[in-house]
Amino acid sequence: MPDRPLPPPRFPLPSPTRRRLVSLLAGGAALAAAGWTAARPVLVNPCRAALPPALAASPWLTAVWQGLDPARVWDCHAHIAGTGDGASGIEIGPQLSSVFYPLQYAQRLFYMNAGCVHDAPGKVDASYVARLQNLVAGMPAGFKVMLFAFERFHGDDGRPAPERTAFHVPDAYARRLAGENPESFEWVASIHPYRPDAVAALEAAIADGARAVKWLPAAMGMDPASPRCEAFYRVLAERRVPLIVHCGEEKAVKGGDAQALGNPLRLRRALDAGVPVVVAHCASIGHDSDSDRGADGPARPSFELFARLMAEPRAAGLLHGDISAITLRNRKIAVIKTLLERSDWHGRLLHGSDYPLPGILPLVSLATLAGENLLPSEAVGDLEAVREHNPLLFDLAVKRLLSWQGARFPASVFETRNFFERKAV
Repeated sequence: MPDRPLPPPRFPLPSPTRRRLVSLLAGGAALAAAGWTAARPVLVNPCRAALPPALAASPWLTAVWQGLDPARVWDCHAHIAGTGDGASGIEIGPQLSSVFYPLQYAQRLFYMNAGCVHDAPGKVDASYVARLQNLVAGMPAGFKVMLFAFERFHGDDGRPAPERTAFHVPDAYARRLAGENPESFEWVASIHPYRPDAVAALEAAIADGARAVKWLPAAMGMDPASPRCEAFYRVLAERRVPLIVHCGEEKAVKGGDAQALGNPLRLRRALDAGVPVVVAHCASIGHDSDSDRGADGPARPSFELFARLMAEPRAAGLLHGDISAITLRNRKIAVIKTLLERSDWHGRLLHGSDYPLPGILPLVSLATLAGENLLPSEAVGDLEAVREHNPLLFDLAVKRLLSWQGARFPASVFETRNFFERKAV
């Protein structure tokens, strides 16, 4: 179990945010009717601090770290959130900040609650980071989180398009957080390949310690299959810096709404260039056109296309998938079972939490996972309690305990540092 106590949150979530969040959830009664019990919070994360001693001593949590070297465990998929009120440079578009977009607005409140922010002026950005620091402090020494910058949407002319940008987290902010907290954070750059300065920005990010580059094509507007990415790919390949790409349907960010750009098959150009590629979430949600059957090929599950790409010779040694978000309610149980069964893929899978999503209480149903014989039913109560204290530990614990017909994720899936430190000298 963690050998460092989790300090109390510095900025507990204020009641106004709770009230606004709950007021947007007209479906709360439906959640209860679907099987949620009143024993634990079901909508609003209470943002508790250190694990109680009895919970910390749970045999289910003790099992999480058995066989793992915490200093090799880097959560490779975590988001920075905020409003830009702390000189962070974060920008929030109207899709997430205006009640005229009620679904996206509610999503943002959920994210902020999951990150346990304080919405007092000037404290949003700082409280999000403080909570994340506290969560890392509640893990064994050496554990780290890789923080994602997030690029703006850019048009074909290579210029940013603010009107199509849902939010923006500058590289400089992610770099600063990692530099100020090297014991807790690594950072991941986000650079649009169409920018006139894209290659120079990439070289600078690598020199400043970026462990990878993050793209979300549907929200940022880059086409991974475009020849315009070639120069960018050459640098990534030469320096052996991974490209983390969201593939499949994008639910959280609707800025660009160019879903077709997230087709896993569009990554072939990057693989042919020798780029190490990580498909976020293993493309575990949505459908994409099967372009192998024509420009307007039939829609197939994105996960099926990811599996096809994994089997291609060009992908050997290059293509990986992160297992962030695979346990969310909107993913198919069959995806989890396949990932567990495919032991030939295990050396190519990487642990990530997609923080702050594990802190959004309605998103993960442990009862469903246990009912599908993927989790021990006896562990559910302890895991649900852990989520209220430390979503990072919760997510790691769930995935360490997942099993299907005797198959589990090996330690190598979680010891991701080995992968992200492989850079050319």
